[in-house]
Amino acid sequence: MNADIDEARAFLETHPDVEAIELLITDPGGVPRGKLIAREELLALYSEGRCVAGSILGLDVTGEDVEATGLVWSVGDADRICRPVPGTLARASWMSRPGAQVLMTMYEANGQPCNADPRHALARSVQRLEQLGLRPVVAAEIEFYLVARDAQGRLVPAPGLLSKRSPQRLDSYGLGKLHDMAPLFDDIYAAARAQGLPLRTLMSEYAPGQYEITLLHRNDALRAIDDAILFKRLIRATALKHGFTACFMAKPFGDQAGSGMHMHVSLQDRNGNNLFAADDPAGSPMLKHAIGGLQKTMAESMLIFAPNANSYRRFRHQSYAPMAPTWGINNRSVSLRVPAGAPASRHIEHRVSGADANPYLVAATVLAGVHAGITAKLDPGPPITGNGYESGIAASLPRDWLGAIKAAESSIFLREALGEAFLHAFVAIKTQEWDKYNALVPATDHDWYLESV
Repeated sequence: MNADIDEARAFLETHPDVEAIELLITDPGGVPRGKLIAREELLALYSEGRCVAGSILGLDVTGEDVEATGLVWSVGDADRICRPVPGTLARASWMSRPGAQVLMTMYEANGQPCNADPRHALARSVQRLEQLGLRPVVAAEIEFYLVARDAQGRLVPAPGLLSKRSPQRLDSYGLGKLHDMAPLFDDIYAAARAQGLPLRTLMSEYAPGQYEITLLHRNDALRAIDDAILFKRLIRATALKHGFTACFMAKPFGDQAGSGMHMHVSLQDRNGNNLFAADDPAGSPMLKHAIGGLQKTMAESMLIFAPNANSYRRFRHQSYAPMAPTWGINNRSVSLRVPAGAPASRHIEHRVSGADANPYLVAATVLAGVHAGITAKLDPGPPITGNGYESGIAASLPRDWLGAIKAAESSIFLREALGEAFLHAFVAIKTQEWDKYNALVPATDHDWYLESV
């Protein structure tokens, strides 16, 4: 659905001081890319779209072209048309001059969705469920660190804005850490209100400098993940204004907790009833079938959930990051958790992805796994009780980047879920990144081998 130009007219009338608008396009790796346009260009953007090089969806994480995607020189680095996502035009309070921001999505010249745009991959999964009369309800829960550099240039947890002290100890759920960062979080919530982002609970997480903010569940999955994309941009920009970096790496510190992105999902019927609801704490039969599908497709989908070299440092024994396709009830040691709560609130918490994953692709893959499970009526087996890391179930998920790349490349499930053209481009990008990463010689090589081999 294209955005209505009346949305732009109303915005300009309501915000006569806005001078510039940031166009935000999310590439397959989850990196925000785009342009900054003048106020005078906004109406044309809504009526005609904006020509943008299609190759921006074929860049690796370092910004280098990936020719193997088929998006660069083989097509003459051709332009595609980007159009605004309805309902995402809003003030951007962090800009140095009065400004705004709008999400964009890419189309081919003939009006068809661009295959390499991850937002279209999510739309594909949503449509497949809607064809069954099902509407997914989705929310993303993203952990992150606030970090800074010390006098020696080392990355450290950001010092408190009020105390000026760097946090040194674990303080999970600690209110003191939140108070110490109150000026920053106050700005985050104010910016979220201006953008219409439904931020909810804020908490201090399981490491110095680590936090989590939850987003409201929406029965519009595309809008729910748009929220997550805008949330990450807002956090980064607001943190920078306070002199910090908001870090969404999966494992920024080797001796501290990793950061995850937990995807919450349930299904509604056409009347808005939760089809996962049940008095049974394990949920309805449909919920169990959905878990069965997520279990079956998890290993081959790990490149989506853990897309970077650093992603695999997060998966460790008893680390709150799962290592096997396990499920359980009110149990954070498993991959697929059915949270406690009222019967009407039954849903699945998918706990595999790192905070560095692309939210569009995680949601698309999770919903495709749910679709696979409910259409085949897959049985997930009995839930894990107690410590899921000691369940006896083999740690069968890929533990390294190359293994995940190879699993994704041969996955029939991902080819159908995300589209063959998208999967080809994504695997090409990650293969180039893997090759470049492994050509580097890190300091650890010198520490281990320089004088000993």
